[in-house]
Amino acid sequence: MNEWDATSYAGKDTILRVVAEEAERLFALAEPEEAWEAPTACPGWTTRDVVAHIVDTTEGYFAGFDVARGGGDPGAAYGLPGMGARVNEQAVALRGIPQKELLDRLKTDFERMRAILRDLGEDEWAGLTVPHYYMGPLPAYFYAAGQLMDYAVHSWDIRQGTGRAHGLSGEAADLLVPFMFVLWQSTIRKEADLTPFELGIRVGGVNGGDFHVSVGAGGMTYEEGSLAGLPAVIEFDAGSMVLTTFGRSNAGTVRGDLAVADRYLNLFFRI
Repeated sequence: MNEWDATSYAGKDTILRVVAEEAERLFALAEPEEAWEAPTACPGWTTRDVVAHIVDTTEGYFAGFDVARGGGDPGAAYGLPGMGARVNEQAVALRGIPQKELLDRLKTDFERMRAILRDLGEDEWAGLTVPHYYMGPLPAYFYAAGQLMDYAVHSWDIRQGTGRAHGLSGEAADLLVPFMFVLWQSTIRKEADLTPFELGIRVGGVNGGDFHVSVGAGGMTYEEGSLAGLPAVIEFDAGSMVLTTFGRSNAGTVRGDLAVADRYLNLFFRI
């Protein structure tokens, strides 16, 4: 089971393998000339803009690792609320780069990032703190998850733009499940009503389970545990949880009080 826990060094080889597979899928989707200007699930973005976004994101990771290795002040984190607008600006700024040049740049960035992650030792995987431009200090393993989000979710975006039926890779979704709880914690709307309440989240897959969620003035907390007596339980398969958390779909099966589940699902802004 530990090989599927990307927060553990035992899961390092698994997540790096799956990231590489998802990257190859995205490269293949983006390489046809006719795909470059095709729409995606991201409003206003074509495949070209998705590629530009991942270039921008990955090169931001390099800067974070440079600070972590060499010292220096990374400055204050930009924050997630403004992330959507800024990443759009960054992606659009690269629109003038020809398709082959930008794809080659992405592939070079991918190989450099893969080498950085591959070379992390056991102590560094969770022990090295690397500043993230939007989220601030994070453990190094988060950047493997970030690459998986970039390639797996954005491959889904490109496929979604074709209008064909498709799904999210089970291995990618399983690895991302634990990070979706962290993403929820980090994307609570500033104006959200945090009057205390509780509910359960039941997730399928190898990293799934039953999670008791509490919301209050301090934000959202969660822990694995019994769901007995809770007013509502939302059931997800792994892929549906990932796509719902990222705002790509409204999924999940609600057992119990629909109003409680609705309140929970609308606490968050989506990125």
